[in-house]
Amino acid sequence: MARFEGKVAIVTGGSRGIGAAMVARLVSEGAKVMVADVNAPDQTGEHIAFLTTDVTNSADVAAVVSAAREKWGRLDILINNAGIGSLGETPDLEEEVWERVFAINTRAIFLTCKAAIPVMRDGGGGAIINVASISGLLGDFAMGAYNASKGAVINYTRSLALDCARDGIRVNALCPGLIETEMAAPAVADPIDRAFWLDRVPLGRSGRPEEMAAVAAFLASDDASYVTGAILAADGGVTAHTGQPNAPERIRQRKLRG
Repeated sequence: MARFEGKVAIVTGGSRGIGAAMVARLVSEGAKVMVADVNAPDQTGEHIAFLTTDVTNSADVAAVVSAAREKWGRLDILINNAGIGSLGETPDLEEEVWERVFAINTRAIFLTCKAAIPVMRDGGGGAIINVASISGLLGDFAMGAYNASKGAVINYTRSLALDCARDGIRVNALCPGLIETEMAAPAVADPIDRAFWLDRVPLGRSGRPEEMAAVAAFLASDDASYVTGAILAADGGVTAHTGQPNAPERIRQRKLRG
């Protein structure tokens, strides 16, 4: 497929994990991609450029948008993927941690959108994908800062979709579940923790970065031309569950035990 032939994209946090997979997917379908990250990407090629970017710094963000436009003449796709996690209950959470989580996970998206939207508007439209999390849809133990920051991303996405619709700019949020990345690795490093996680994923496995890239590519493409303001969970079915016990499975196990 060449759904993005002639299109230009920016991917924040595009050097590792889900972001790197998104860059690879966009390039494979014809896009030219500017990677905005604090780390240089492993991927290289004539369709990939990189600019060291602190996404919490408005000057850095403006510079990467300008660089993409100057190099390739336009901007069609923005994927706000940069993010960090945190762990700690509120009484024990340092203010600096809370502020940094919000700076990277939420404020950065505001900054990139503020810089990118006028360029997209001048080009006749575009697509913005904000990478949130299922942790923005539901709560987690000892993850208040992360939950709050991703919840803010989700509702900001809805508001932004309304504001941008008249300019032909679609805005959607992707909410991954457990994905095999460096960021998620500590949560499932212990076999007991991994079993606990996978027992709660109806598909019975963690997701792959490439699967998130495929969803992002759909949202960025004309295949999703009538999709805006959507909050799409790609989590193996985790958020489809109320949390109640698997009664049929418990009955089956009792029968097997006789």
